[in-house]
Amino acid sequence: MRHSCQIASKAFIKAISLTKPGSTEHELYARLDYECRMGGAEYLAYPPVVAAGNNANTLHYIDNKQKIKDGDLILVDAGCEYHGYSSDISRTWPADEWFSDAQKTLYEVILSVQKELIDMCQARPSLDTLYEAMCFKLGKALAEAHVFNKNVDPSELNMLARMLCPHHVSHYLGMDVHDVGTVKKNISTEPGFIITVEPGIYVSKNNVHVHEEFLGLGIRIEDDVLITEDSIEVLSIDCPKEIVDIEKIMSNKF
Repeated sequence: MRHSCQIASKAFIKAISLTKPGSTEHELYARLDYECRMGGAEYLAYPPVVAAGNNANTLHYIDNKQKIKDGDLILVDAGCEYHGYSSDISRTWPADEWFSDAQKTLYEVILSVQKELIDMCQARPSLDTLYEAMCFKLGKALAEAHVFNKNVDPSELNMLARMLCPHHVSHYLGMDVHDVGTVKKNISTEPGFIITVEPGIYVSKNNVHVHEEFLGLGIRIEDDVLITEDSIEVLSIDCPKEIVDIEKIMSNKF
């Protein structure tokens, strides 16, 4: 599992470094597939999401054929299978090297929430506990970042967070991407469990609750986390997610 994440992380770095406006989602898909196989993986673990611009607001977008335009954010959800074991990573980066101010604001919200949720994993919470925490933290962080276009009653923040992130924040991971479906999400995690932590925000172009500059943006950051006896280990730690590191990769300074 650790090696599967390392292979996928290197593939992400290569894909980020080669991203440019005018290329296509399919080219990024092909690069990820190629780099994973060259790294030793047998194949991709699932049909990847390679979504530029507003396509990121389709949660399971797998057409991966649109042209990448100036100003687009690109959301990629991909992983590989190495000797039967799956990785599952999501990263979001700008098409043209630098995050805009609006993109940076939303990205930093998601990244800060994700880091807090990963820290929570040390207490071996259930996946449902992580989800409830995400809704609370995401709503609060968006309000503090002045993303909403009017003052929102604190009692409404949870509802708005669920609307902007309409998927669970975690699932089990192993020899399948969702491994295994028969284990309930309301039980405490245990040493040896590997789970994803993947908060996201998806702002459709007709959203009436946020400022105009955030419309059409979709962001997800996902890492694979091993619960250990004493702590946790982020298996996908080699895949950069800090803004400064992503921008360095895109300017070939990493």
